[in-house]
Amino acid sequence: MSSTFGKVAVMFGGTSAEREVSLKSGQAVFNALQAQGIDVHAFDPKFRPLSDLQAEAFDRVFIVLHGRGGEDGTMQGALQLLGLPYTGSGVLGSALSMDKIRCKFLFSAHGLPTAPFAVAHKGEAIDYAAMLAKLNGKVMVKPANEGSSIGMSAAENAEQLQQALNLAFTYDDAVLVEQWISGREFTISMLDGKALPVIEMRTPRAFYDYEAKYQSNSTQYLCPAPIDAEQTLSLQQAAMAAFKAVDAKGWGRVDAMMDEHGNFFLLEVNTVPGMTEKSLVPMAAKAAGYSFEQLVAKILEQSR
Repeated sequence: MSSTFGKVAVMFGGTSAEREVSLKSGQAVFNALQAQGIDVHAFDPKFRPLSDLQAEAFDRVFIVLHGRGGEDGTMQGALQLLGLPYTGSGVLGSALSMDKIRCKFLFSAHGLPTAPFAVAHKGEAIDYAAMLAKLNGKVMVKPANEGSSIGMSAAENAEQLQQALNLAFTYDDAVLVEQWISGREFTISMLDGKALPVIEMRTPRAFYDYEAKYQSNSTQYLCPAPIDAEQTLSLQQAAMAAFKAVDAKGWGRVDAMMDEHGNFFLLEVNTVPGMTEKSLVPMAAKAAGYSFEQLVAKILEQSR
């Protein structure tokens, strides 16, 4: 197997707000590939020019960069120009998935279940009270192009909404304001055109935020999720349709919620999700019978 892939660069770190998570994910992927005898080398684009990939005759790249500059299509485009195969989604799928607002438009256009929303632009006049009223009085505010719940906050009055938007605008010029969904949180991992077992995340925090994801010991992960077979299938089918709608490929994750009436709502698509010990894709893959090593090899096999 090792010679099949040639010389592999595991690209992690980078310069996005998610650098720390990427360093952990990348190290885990690097270790797992190395353990299988693959000729693998760590590559942090924060400190090295991409021309080194050609100069050192790499054959392919395993992308484990989270956030901007690695998950938004720019790195994918650069590698394509260099003629280097890479893991995961292409330029379009990466760019669309990274943009939460474009994702919402695509979900809506495809008739997929997603919460009502509004878009706020930096510098434009905003009627906070009217926006809240239109979205049922409570909202989740998200920068369009950040991951790991960075810059996100909830709001249920005009003053809170103004504060939440001001925070989000420090990360992005366009911000998604989504109707609040009270209910259960799920994620569906995608691998090689198939949906893996569904995971439910439970946290005592207000929502599954950065701390719940990476720092808290109180977050519970239930895999397979305790929902019936019909609900599981409908969630997996909606996730696959969402993945396809944004032109995502190879591997990734689709996040969703279920409200108190049992209705599912798609939240977003992640094309380079976390690959740390606490991460969700390895957990779902394990439930489907893949070891971490088998998972990373499978992702690498699909590089193109």
